[in-house]
Amino acid sequence: MSEETRLKNTGLRGVTVADSAISFIDGEKGVLIYRGYRIEDLADRSSFMETAFLLLFGTLPSNEQLAGFTQEVKDNRTVPDFIIESMQQWPKDARPMDVLQATVPMLAMADSQSDVLDRDLCLKKSIALIAKLPTLVAAWHRIRHDQPVLAPDPELDHAGNFLWMLHGEKPTEATARDLDVCLILHADHTFNASTFAAREVVSTRASLYSGVAAGLGALSGSLHGGANAKVMEMLLKLENEADVEGWVKKQLSDGDRIMGMGHAIYKTGDPRAAYLKKMGQRLGEETGGKWASISKRIEETALAIFAKRGKTTILPNVDFNSAPVYYLMGIPTDLMTPIFAISRVSGWCAHIIEEQFADAQGKPALYRPQAQYVGEYCGLMGCEYSPMDSRK
Repeated sequence: MSEETRLKNTGLRGVTVADSAISFIDGEKGVLIYRGYRIEDLADRSSFMETAFLLLFGTLPSNEQLAGFTQEVKDNRTVPDFIIESMQQWPKDARPMDVLQATVPMLAMADSQSDVLDRDLCLKKSIALIAKLPTLVAAWHRIRHDQPVLAPDPELDHAGNFLWMLHGEKPTEATARDLDVCLILHADHTFNASTFAAREVVSTRASLYSGVAAGLGALSGSLHGGANAKVMEMLLKLENEADVEGWVKKQLSDGDRIMGMGHAIYKTGDPRAAYLKKMGQRLGEETGGKWASISKRIEETALAIFAKRGKTTILPNVDFNSAPVYYLMGIPTDLMTPIFAISRVSGWCAHIIEEQFADAQGKPALYRPQAQYVGEYCGLMGCEYSPMDSRK
């Protein structure tokens, strides 16, 4: 098999593996839809709590349903003491994504029904995970800086409470709303790498916790959720660069990548990126931050070079624009991917439930793809096994 053919057979690109009613992307038109609703409408008019309800239950909630859902999330924000006590013994330089992934199985240990496959029970577990992940991320940030872990504030909404537990200061209403919108924009994205990982794991009838832990593992990679941290590292590197345009030109002429540019699906623009770009520009003007300006110079220079090369579909993605937004909120670079997870857990749980209960009996179809073998082959009898002392 040629190298070209081998590469075409990797990554499951373009391969449909399952039906889903949760979200839809039209990459050619730059459209993202959750359960039939465009992401722009949700970002402008909804809240993360309402969006999470939509993803889990399939419909927009009534006032009464939203109030009940929001209260249930607030009631589940606290995590078991043994988890916090354990985290306090962990190396202070541990990566936050590793910490977050490690805590999810601990939540399973605290759940005597962690492996029970019942739809209503899985919905309750999903709500608990949506509630607890922000607490865990904030707790780890304070533990590693030798600061006391703060209790959730029941008076604050989901995004505002996270910022309170993280910084120890109650955020402004505008900042809390900005983060809430970010959570809406990141909540789901069809069969991305982490969602597929979660669905594949629970297709074995593994627990919802196992699926979420798998999603976290996939999200931690620099080609997926970890890309936003890489974008911010790039921006920080260019903080005092006098010739940003020259840096971009050299980067591309050397065959290197510009982090946050390009997407596997969107060919005419990522609708989430467009929304975050405007937010970043506004926050930059309000705070005097330079990141929006640097981002704009990188984007304009890179797009001009791509256009000359005929690569007009390489455009900024959600990571390119979310990184400066988070940074301007005072969120450390290595917490940007965990915040992605705080949002995406709502989508993962929706997909896990869809996968586990696709049939009326709640019997998921085991994912078992085939591989094209390209290794050594000596016929059906196999290669001849030679003694150790006769091998070259």
